[in-house]
Amino acid sequence: MKLLKNQVILLLTVLLTLNFTYAQENEIPTKEKIAFVELMGTIKEINKETREITVIGEKGELHTFTAGEDVKRFDEIEVGEVITFGFYKFLKAEFRKPTDEEIAEPLVAIADAKVAGMEMEPGAVVGAMVKAVVTIEVINLTYMYVTIKGPQGNYTTIDVEDAELIKKLHVGQVVIMTYGEAIAVSLTKVED
Repeated sequence: MKLLKNQVILLLTVLLTLNFTYAQENEIPTKEKIAFVELMGTIKEINKETREITVIGEKGELHTFTAGEDVKRFDEIEVGEVITFGFYKFLKAEFRKPTDEEIAEPLVAIADAKVAGMEMEPGAVVGAMVKAVVTIEVINLTYMYVTIKGPQGNYTTIDVEDAELIKKLHVGQVVIMTYGEAIAVSLTKVED
């Protein structure tokens, strides 16, 4: 009887240790990144009033951004033209279960537009920053990107540089994303 009791205790200890180790290995730390992004794409839509431009990128991904006042010759661009554009982007991903407050309000504006900090180009303006509860819909290991679905049904594609991180993600996983984008600081027509 004592031998059986010791074996049960040993078995429970091993199972608890394995479970704890598994949980630690699958815990993904929060990731943050500020980067200058420069892309090429074809203009699909222009809102001259707000200076918003929607572009389809080389891989078929959509980007909507605001051209800052420093962007020269804005009035000369047209739908269908190929352009290169650059902007600053901030992204923070928290790989955790959302709180009750985040579930009740899955999309929150957490900062208004303001002048960029010292690490950005002079004249850049940071757009509103939002925090959202999103779901991973697509994981592309070949091209190292994930597509997420936001709380309003919109989709965004995010490049992932960390090969180990992307292997830990799974479709259907909920992520808390904080995202901010600077108004475009460069925009150039691509000549044929």
